[in-house]
Amino acid sequence: MKLINFLKNLITIDMKKLSLSIALVFMTTLNIFAQSEIDMATGLRSSGKIYVVVLVMLVLFLGIAGYLFILDRKITRLEKKQNQK
Repeated sequence: MKLINFLKNLITIDMKKLSLSIALVFMTTLNIFAQSEIDMATGLRSSGKIYVVVLVMLVLFLGIAGYLFILDRKITRLEKKQNQK
């Protein structure tokens, strides 16, 4: 009985910490998005360099996604070989 009460108290304390953390993150993001314009983005957009930034991010994302896809196929092949033995 004491163990159940202890676990209930522990869960309640963790839920309070979690809800406070979520509230803090939410308030912080609201403050960030409340800014009217970001100077760096405006400068990059006006000079046309934003497209270079987007292209580099896209290439990086596709490269990492492709690597993970190939790695997954190799691991699947190795698992099948291991299961056949």
